[in-house]
Amino acid sequence: MPKLLPIITSHQGSGGRSALTCRFRCGDACFGEVPNTSENEYVGDVIAGALSRRSMMRAAAVVTVAATAGSTLIAGPGVGEAAAAAPEGRTAGKGRGARGLRFAPVAPNTKDAVTVPAGYEQNVVIRWGEPILRGAPAFDPDRQTAKAQAGQFGYNNDFLSLLPLRGEHGRQVLVANHEYTDEILMFKGYDPENPTREQVEIAWAAHGLSVVVVEGERKSGALRAVTRHHLNRRLTATSRFRLTGPAAGSDLVRTKADPRGTTVLGTLNNCSGGTTPWGTTLHGEENFNQYFANAVQVTDPKDAARLKRYGVSGAASERKWEWFDDRFDLAKEPNEANRFGWVVELDPFDPDSTPRKRTALGRFKHEAAQPRLTDDGRPVVYMGDDEKFDYFYKFVGSKRMAKGKSRAAHEHNLTLLDEGTLYVAKLTGDSPAAEIDGKGTLPQDGEFDGSGRWIPLATAGPGGKAVSHVEGMTAEEVYVFTRLAGDKVGATKMDRPEDIEPSPHTGKVYVALTNNSDRGKPGKEGADEANPRDLNKHGQVLELTERRNRADATTFAWSLFLVAGDPDDPSTYFAGFPKDRVSPISCPDNVAFDPHGNLWLSTDGNRLGSHDGLFGVATRGERRGELKQFLTMPTGAETCGPLIQDRRVLVAVQHPGEVDGASVEKPASTWPDGPGKLVRPSVVSVWREDGRDIGV
Repeated sequence: MPKLLPIITSHQGSGGRSALTCRFRCGDACFGEVPNTSENEYVGDVIAGALSRRSMMRAAAVVTVAATAGSTLIAGPGVGEAAAAAPEGRTAGKGRGARGLRFAPVAPNTKDAVTVPAGYEQNVVIRWGEPILRGAPAFDPDRQTAKAQAGQFGYNNDFLSLLPLRGEHGRQVLVANHEYTDEILMFKGYDPENPTREQVEIAWAAHGLSVVVVEGERKSGALRAVTRHHLNRRLTATSRFRLTGPAAGSDLVRTKADPRGTTVLGTLNNCSGGTTPWGTTLHGEENFNQYFANAVQVTDPKDAARLKRYGVSGAASERKWEWFDDRFDLAKEPNEANRFGWVVELDPFDPDSTPRKRTALGRFKHEAAQPRLTDDGRPVVYMGDDEKFDYFYKFVGSKRMAKGKSRAAHEHNLTLLDEGTLYVAKLTGDSPAAEIDGKGTLPQDGEFDGSGRWIPLATAGPGGKAVSHVEGMTAEEVYVFTRLAGDKVGATKMDRPEDIEPSPHTGKVYVALTNNSDRGKPGKEGADEANPRDLNKHGQVLELTERRNRADATTFAWSLFLVAGDPDDPSTYFAGFPKDRVSPISCPDNVAFDPHGNLWLSTDGNRLGSHDGLFGVATRGERRGELKQFLTMPTGAETCGPLIQDRRVLVAVQHPGEVDGASVEKPASTWPDGPGKLVRPSVVSVWREDGRDIGV
């Protein structure tokens, strides 16, 4: 008989995240109470802290394994060890499950391991601290230096992109974001009130981006890093980046060190991203607000209001970087924060290039930036602002992508994201407000749906010239303070819009809305048809169909594709698919598509008592809404950067062991290398033992 899962310590109001994660990842931006207001008991609520017995038994029955469970990448060097036998359930077979999702779902669990379906294997591709540049030493947790870290794979990997490498058979270029550092889990004896200069400089070097060539094994789906390849690269919090587009050179982004307002040192808190059709990668700067100190000393009311709208507050910062670099002290450099919160474009095939911060895409807490092309070849980029009650956006470029591999075509394509129009979304439901009760009850028409429009905020033209479409704001103000522009035009307040991606098969756009524990609280926005639950702990996924399926359309239809949570909870919805045949899911975050058109969802802060995981769900056909869990994370870890190829799934295991009370001396996890070893964020590859395609 299935056992109840143990209570997992969490930071109430932030999904299932620990207080430690909230502290270092987002500067406690998500802090708040999460009371359970459902009439039907929520699994994973504050009191129980665990899945209900009924839900766990149903989840076990969904696992289509008769006598074996998935393999796990457990703490220690061994991989592929079998887990305990799962309860008998439906057996998988030919034709059972949507194509691409024909695997035995992993049952919810709290193992300190990466658990994958039966018949699948895995390996660690690369760990934090592994050398990737020539001259970089092997990782030594007791002898870390900033110089060494600048040549090693960074910390807390998030977004992943794999690009083909011409002329080198079996090799690809892996690009990874490094979102944030957790110094308590990095350094023995770390004193958060008195960090050393060396610790701070190591953290600077552990942020940013990594480019590393990887090579596949011939007889498996394993990937190995090719160290010291000429394309390998590290970009950190002190690397040079160039501001481009309509806000470049503005008075709002100029500093003492950069009076022209065009060159920024570093990129911070890179969360998810995207891969462009012209072969570059995009990287979203998210919770940049937490790195800046002394907002309380800003006395100008207008400047103070702008900082507050972006969550920049307080005196000393958590990491105390302002002690060692004045640019993190707003009392000394009031514009430095305005130089972060952008989308960064990187050319991974030119290790000498300077990455660009694209100001035409607006400034906010970018979770991701996923592009597609219009019918006539212009870029469209979808973006979410990961904050409670914030908005989602799109950018429609005005220049067509050049085809071919010539240098001239490449140089042209590197200008595509500097010209075009930035929009924000406004949604309208089609049901009477009285039918939206805040409990997730479906309205009488049986669906949460409606229409919407893209409201233009500003248009950027050649030479950085731009026109504002927001009354009372200049174009420069719209781009630098995009949130305020969204406020003025009445954009729809959403439940933490995170990753947004269009389906390459249908053109429909999917928006992951992770949760919002403040919805419906006194003085806060109540439930609406797009965000139908008050005190929303589990999140939902929005499906958006643009008019005539054109990426440059200014109107769209929308519906909620998934309303996440325990399927036993009547407020949940899985595109109409029978709820006794789906896996429980909570707090969808990053999204990706497989070659068959299925949507894959990673979770962040699961409130159902189990560890975070990766899920696949059919988006069309008779199995639309059929959702299966593909893997789970080790203790304290979040699922990031999912990438699904024909024969391989990649995930970034972020912040393993990040549990309240944990430290280097008292680890909460022993993943990936076993007891006595430092817990290390890593990238994992998963493949089928028989070498066939994933899920067929």
